[in-house]
Amino acid sequence: MFESLQDRLTNAFSKFKGQKRLDENNVKEGLREVRLALLEADVNFKVVKQFTDGIRDRALGEDVLKGLDPGQQVVKIVHEELIELLGGEQVGVDVSADPLKIMMVGLQGSGKTTTSGKLALFLRKNNGKKPYLVPADVYRPAAIDQLQTLGRQLDVPVYPSTPDMNPVDICRNALQDAQERGCDLILFDTAGRLHIDQPLMDELVNIKEACAPQEILFVADAMTGQDAVTVADSFNERLDVTGVVLTKMDGDARGGAALSIKSVTGKSVKFVGMGEKLSELELFHPDRIASRILGMGDMLTLIEKAQTAIDEDEAKDMADKMAKAEFDLEDFRSQMRKLKKLGSMEGLLKMIPGMGQVMKQLGDASLPEDEMNRTEAIINSMTMHERRRPDVINQSRKERIARGSGVTVKDVNGLLKNFGQMRGVMQQMLGGGKAKKKKKGLFGGLPKLPGLGGGMPGMDAMPGAGGMPGMPGMPGMPGMEGGEDAQARRGLTKKQLKERKKKKLGKKQRRKKKK
Repeated sequence: MFESLQDRLTNAFSKFKGQKRLDENNVKEGLREVRLALLEADVNFKVVKQFTDGIRDRALGEDVLKGLDPGQQVVKIVHEELIELLGGEQVGVDVSADPLKIMMVGLQGSGKTTTSGKLALFLRKNNGKKPYLVPADVYRPAAIDQLQTLGRQLDVPVYPSTPDMNPVDICRNALQDAQERGCDLILFDTAGRLHIDQPLMDELVNIKEACAPQEILFVADAMTGQDAVTVADSFNERLDVTGVVLTKMDGDARGGAALSIKSVTGKSVKFVGMGEKLSELELFHPDRIASRILGMGDMLTLIEKAQTAIDEDEAKDMADKMAKAEFDLEDFRSQMRKLKKLGSMEGLLKMIPGMGQVMKQLGDASLPEDEMNRTEAIINSMTMHERRRPDVINQSRKERIARGSGVTVKDVNGLLKNFGQMRGVMQQMLGGGKAKKKKKGLFGGLPKLPGLGGGMPGMDAMPGAGGMPGMPGMPGMPGMEGGEDAQARRGLTKKQLKERKKKKLGKKQRRKKKK
């Protein structure tokens, strides 16, 4: 999402490099690129004109702020204007009502049913609500069954609708049933059509009058661009929707709907669907989305995701294990599974400032899901004893593990080597750099890693430095391997590398003689 827009905006900002002041000529040239970027992202042309006019008015004649060059000044202005375009402040659902009644509306295929389940889970988890799902779509054969299936997955009660029932009667009767069950959140999953028609609108108006919902959320497919905005405006005219939910925001949509919908309809985007899992529903934060569009990352969302998946006490215990070099493959597998629950690695990495550009340079290497799955398969093929004590894994065990996981012995060796080095680095980082003497072997002591020098361990992994060993399951990222590859990138020839090895061997031999 927004990748094409991000590239074009980056190109637009480059027009200001080397400029000493913002003037009419360079602002005009830069805004032309911004305008083209937004139009290509399928943003409404009226919204584009209003947006670029606002940037021009603020940029023209402004002296460069202290510490900012013209390019940075424009980025600052665009960022602030983007936040306003996306709605300004984050607007959620008012959960104070008891019961809270939410009516889900939209065209067929926009994701209303799945979003109803996601919203039930979100409000139960974050606000302590007791949800009740109401299938009011009697026209799509699988709609009722789909919501009942979601209800079973979430352990949420669902009104027993049947296709021969009247949708208005279903919603009215469901209110009474929910009250008897003690539910304080009622979600009405209404019918959609392939296009807007009068009977559909009349039915929705009747449900609104019968149930008086506090929230009417329009669910739109973000992949449809400006069409979603047009449809949202039509629904808003008849129903006066209170907010918008954009689905499929994790896809390759150009972002036109998200950027246009507030300006055209006057209604804020309240939630966004970021994946197929029921847990992948997020509050829409205009400031964070604006930062993502400009390639600034979104650390706040990343931290929130981590906090929901990782228990604080468990994290502390794990840190203690790492500091004492007691972190084993069983612990590693557990942490890797928690990492997967946060979402795709590509999406998570893009939330880190600057990582978006790095991943573009890496191409396919920036998608480590397959490597993580392979790593987990290798660990799954080990016995509990082997996972707890990796140093017992000899050649015959490696061959058995390789056969069981469908990989080669070389892959198993690579995992064990990377894990041993990673555990050593973690011990050095968390244990204050003091490693206890342990028995020799792959997992016995703390390896002396190239590129870790005297600075903070792991910080050399930035581009241009040595780097720490790649985390098992996430190999192949430049700057993360360490060793000869990292040294070669620093400009050392093979001859120089051989001379370094000879010096190291000579030092070891002299130490042995002294002993």
